[in-house]
Amino acid sequence: MFQGSSALTLDAKGRLSIPARHRDALISQVEGRLTLTRHPDGCLLIYPRPVWEVKRAEIAALPMAARPLQRLLLGGAHDVEIDGSGRVLVSPELRNAAGLTKEVMLLGMGSHFELWDAAAWATREAEDLAKGIPEALNHFSF
Repeated sequence: MFQGSSALTLDAKGRLSIPARHRDALISQVEGRLTLTRHPDGCLLIYPRPVWEVKRAEIAALPMAARPLQRLLLGGAHDVEIDGSGRVLVSPELRNAAGLTKEVMLLGMGSHFELWDAAAWATREAEDLAKGIPEALNHFSF
């Protein structure tokens, strides 16, 4: 399970250094094989390849009404591997789609990660917090 947030920097070639606490697990469990794709919220999703393969099958099985979502998720998917320096290359297409510049935030979301432009994440987080707790979570205890 991946959790926590990390403020990171994309290098000039668009490579992202995976934090050691996640990198070691990803290398030992999935040989560093990841899949990056777009998310409707404007960030990128980073999946360990075996998790993505299950998710990909679920997405492909959606009805025709979900074709726009299939195009976004499946059409935007890029398979990558963690290199010897612990980095992954985020393609120019994905960087542009998510508005990633240099400063980014990597969020552990359990089975996968979200990758946000740092400024976009700060804005989104503030908006989400301003909305308050959704009614669906009224019975959740911290």
